[in-house]
Amino acid sequence: MLIEHRGQRPVVPESAYVAPTAVLCGAVVLGERSRVLHGAVLTAEDGRVRVGSDVVVMENALVRGRARHPAVLGDAVLVGPHAHVNGGTLEDEVFVATGACVFPGAVAGAGSELRIHSVLHVNSVLPPGTVLPIGWIAAGAPRARLFAPGEHDELWQVQEALDFPGTVYGMPRGTAMREVMARQAAFYGAHRDDVTLDGPS
Repeated sequence: MLIEHRGQRPVVPESAYVAPTAVLCGAVVLGERSRVLHGAVLTAEDGRVRVGSDVVVMENALVRGRARHPAVLGDAVLVGPHAHVNGGTLEDEVFVATGACVFPGAVAGAGSELRIHSVLHVNSVLPPGTVLPIGWIAAGAPRARLFAPGEHDELWQVQEALDFPGTVYGMPRGTAMREVMARQAAFYGAHRDDVTLDGPS
C-alpha cells in the first residue's frame, strides 16, 4: 500500500518490489532492486526514508524517518523480520537481524552486523565491521561501547548522556507520560489526512 502523507508520496523504481501487504507512507524513496516484503512498514513521518539499491526489508520490519532523524539505508542492506530502524543510518552492507533495534541518531557503520534482538541506542555509532552479539546493546559516540544483557548499571552510565527522551520525544527526562503522549497523539494525528494511492509514483 502506498500512502501520501503530509503532501509527500513514495517513489518506487520499476526494478523494486513492494509486497501487497507492505506499507510505504510519505517521503519514502526506494533504490533500484530494493525489496519490501509482506507486512513491512516504511513510514516518513515529517522527514524522510531513503533506501539504497539491492536492499531487502523483510516481513513485519519497521523503518521510520523523522525530520530531525531521517532513516537512511545504504546499498546491499538487510533489515530482518520484526526489526526496527527508527531514524537511524545503516551504511552499506549492514546486516540487521530479526528483532534488532536501531534508534534515532544512531549510525551502523559499513559492514556491521546487529544480531538477533540487539539494540543500537540513540545517538550511538557502531564502527564499521563491528558485530553486535545476540541481545547485546551498543551505546555511545563517537564509538559505541558494547554491553552484555544484565550490565544495566554500566549501560546507564553511558546511556543517560545520550538523552533518549530528548532525542525521541523532544522532551526532557522526567516529563509526565500524559504530556509526552498528548504530544505524540497530536503528532501522529497528521495521518488522519493521508491519501491512499493507486500505484507506484
